[in-house]
Amino acid sequence: MGTGAPSKPKPVEVNPYHFWVARFWHGMLFGSWLALVRRNGARISLTRWPLAFTISCAAVLNSALRPLQEYLYRRYLDRTQIKDAPIFIIGHWRSGTTLLHELMVLDGRYTFPTTYECLAPNHALMSAWLVTKFKFLLPAKRPMDNMLTGWDRPQEDEFALCNMGLPSPYLTMAFPNEPPQYPEYLTLEGLSPQEVDRWKAGLEWFLKRVTMRDAKRIILKSPPHTGRIKTLLELFPDARFVHIVRDPYPLYGSTVKLWKTLYKFQAVQEPNHQGLEEYVFSNFERMYESFERDRLLIDPSRFFEVRYEDFVGSPIEHMRKLYDHLELGEFETVLPKLNAYFKDQEDYRAGTYQIPDSLRDEIDRRWGPYMRKYGYCQPKPVAAAG
Repeated sequence: MGTGAPSKPKPVEVNPYHFWVARFWHGMLFGSWLALVRRNGARISLTRWPLAFTISCAAVLNSALRPLQEYLYRRYLDRTQIKDAPIFIIGHWRSGTTLLHELMVLDGRYTFPTTYECLAPNHALMSAWLVTKFKFLLPAKRPMDNMLTGWDRPQEDEFALCNMGLPSPYLTMAFPNEPPQYPEYLTLEGLSPQEVDRWKAGLEWFLKRVTMRDAKRIILKSPPHTGRIKTLLELFPDARFVHIVRDPYPLYGSTVKLWKTLYKFQAVQEPNHQGLEEYVFSNFERMYESFERDRLLIDPSRFFEVRYEDFVGSPIEHMRKLYDHLELGEFETVLPKLNAYFKDQEDYRAGTYQIPDSLRDEIDRRWGPYMRKYGYCQPKPVAAAG
């Protein structure tokens, strides 16, 4: 990405996911994987049975290694504490959260969950040194946007929660032709106190192991956290938040493409995409209904907000503002790495999406409050004089 606004899109060359490439579910516990299959009536497409078989085999191994890791590292884990509340990067999918995560973790004063830790949270402490040597198990680039992948690159902690056995709407990716999985966990609303406590304990369990690997403040990025502000503050009252928003028209098109791409590569069903548009609309509405209500709970000094379009127009300037507002330390320390990042990414261009007028009207109607709040209202056409 350059320091200017995105212009003419560059064709994306997608690395196909070969049979041996790891999927998110290869890190699941066997009991959790079996429960997910049963929940969806074992409706696995014939062409995806080989993938389901490899996930089952990996799940058995994950379940065997987890107690071994906990036994070997128990003394170290007992002494490990999360001293500094995390920094949460929040915002809807495809709003720029990944870009912010990539930039913020350039600062060596902070740490983050790696792709391998999120794929294999149940034994990453003991297995990372070996498995991460096998680079061929990951595609070179993400299929949805051509960004680089790697075992040691930052990743969404939501995948770790899935693989630890916690319910998550992300499990919809595995069975996209069935009703959405655990939609209540998008915001954690409507759950029993016991269910919320279990979710909190799970997140803390994972972050404690990330901290044991590198005892620094953790930077997290997971779009579902946008609708979980109240619960996150209960767990980490001093947490900081970075919120990014984006023009709803390209946001909608990019999100639809995201889910289609993930369903293609991650599902154990051949996706039919029925109900996908409604899924995108309703998730957005529920996420931001919760966020707009609970954002008032955040101390303004611990909350930074930016529009994607403004950020990509002058990223260094906005990163400096972010550091100053959240008091993240001397900005000049990380500035050389930021400049190098943009130099390496200067050929990147954001995608463009053609939105039919009828769909624009639906976006205006359903996402109107978001558009008005963040300055994305489009001027209405003026009727010609008769």
